[in-house]
Amino acid sequence: MAGPGAKPAKDVQPKLRLDKWLWSARFFKTRDLAAELIESGHLRLNSQPCRKPGHGVAEGDTLTFPQGRAIRVIRVLALAERRGPAAEAQALYHDLAPDPSAALE
Repeated sequence: MAGPGAKPAKDVQPKLRLDKWLWSARFFKTRDLAAELIESGHLRLNSQPCRKPGHGVAEGDTLTFPQGRAIRVIRVLALAERRGPAAEAQALYHDLAPDPSAALE
């Protein structure tokens, strides 16, 4: 059994709590708000409903959730080590939702 100082296995992909990642990526002002959305069942992780804020999210995962009047579809590009400035947060994900202004042209 590995202890706190053990090195992670090479074949195991690092993960971060879902509520913490959403907060670090600046989709929500607090982790509590992110956790509320997840627990309400309005978030999908890789097309599967997820109700656990502590569920692990990894690079390459796809998240689908409502934000305001829009439905956000996000691909996780990186895990956050801290909640940094907006430019740093935007580097953590790629927005897969179509641009609504493109439909008007």
